Amino acid sequence: MSHFSTSPIVIIGAGMAGLTCASYLHRAGRAVLVLEADEAVGGRVRTDVTPDGFRLDRGFQVLQTQYPEVQRLLDYGALRLQAFRSGAAIRLADGRQTTLVNPLEQPLSAFSALTSPIGTLADKLRILALVQRVKSRSNQELLTSSASDTLTFLRQYGWSEQIIDSFFRPFFGGVFLDRNLGTASNFFEFVFKQFVEGKASIPALGMQQIPEQLAARLPAGSLRLLTKVESIQGSAIRLASGETLSAAAVVLATDGQAAARLLPDMGAAYPTTWRRTTCTYFAADRSPVSADKLLRLNAASNSLAHNVAFPSHVAPAYAPTGRTLVSVSTHGSQNLTEAELTAHLRVELAAWFGPAAAHWQHLRTYYIPQALAVYPAGQAAQQPVRLTDALYRCGDYTGYPSLNSAMASGREVAEALLA
Repeated sequence: MSHFSTSPIVIIGAGMAGLTCASYLHRAGRAVLVLEADEAVGGRVRTDVTPDGFRLDRGFQVLQTQYPEVQRLLDYGALRLQAFRSGAAIRLADGRQTTLVNPLEQPLSAFSALTSPIGTLADKLRILALVQRVKSRSNQELLTSSASDTLTFLRQYGWSEQIIDSFFRPFFGGVFLDRNLGTASNFFEFVFKQFVEGKASIPALGMQQIPEQLAARLPAGSLRLLTKVESIQGSAIRLASGETLSAAAVVLATDGQAAARLLPDMGAAYPTTWRRTTCTYFAADRSPVSADKLLRLNAASNSLAHNVAFPSHVAPAYAPTGRTLVSVSTHGSQNLTEAELTAHLRVELAAWFGPAAAHWQHLRTYYIPQALAVYPAGQAAQQPVRLTDALYRCGDYTGYPSLNSAMASGREVAEALLA
């Protein structure tokens, strides 16, 4: 078999769920072998560096510092986390712009600015009430409470259509990749709490630093990259190379689609549908906005530039000196070629940020068809992770769509194996 004297626990997939599982097993003294088909760890949490020094996360992503699983395992100091400011600059449907600073921490002052045409006084008081409500309940209580979809929840809570359209849709629609707000409302409350209590941050050198940190803690030889698994038969794993490995147990830590390929029966039992997003990166010679570290949201429902971020304002190493990195997110399926999408975005960005935006350098476009698992009302916050005595699975598709859920499922599988 290999240099392992006894068969290791084999984890297929070196994304956040698999690396978390491996970290806890290794910490407890168990031999692990992590197999990853790609050339680097991270799964969906990856960063590419361009020849001229831009750092491009594969899709706009942030780390919520209050995520409990993240706090358990990651060394924030080593990641040199850089935080976005709480709030957003919003382009309203009529083209007017307004800035909300700390809208969840201090809703009355944030929404009462003279320049803020968003929401009534009653709307602001309701945000204050929801802040108090989520702070008084544990994450587990929120995630397991009964739910409707988020839009129904917001309307039943009493918010006006105006604040739903100009704040909740662009802000949480960006988080969920779902501007229709069909995501379960208990998950909305959980995410709302994370924004109230924590900071949306990025590591100084890109999101891939997060999985790299976990991978670096594993012993030498326990991670094999560019190693594709062809099939699983009991505790035997057949690789695409023809090699066969024997395992004490197998943990399937791939995304849902790869898991269904390796275990067709599981795909039928646990179907997963996905939200898609497209992230287009541009480089600007001069920043079109002040370096206020705020996310830019577009409330216009017919736009393609749904939200815009300037990551290099937050973490300067994301761009070479003197240049600005612009990240533009487009949610859903657009059926446009890369050239068509880029051309449409240039027109929208020029109307939003001035004529120079029409000439920003296009760096790269990422199409991410499986960005987040769809999480409707009524779905369990955690599906079973144990499939047979020696076969387990983990990943955020087994729970709710977030880094916290991916890591939670990895920890739960490790605990089940250690028990």
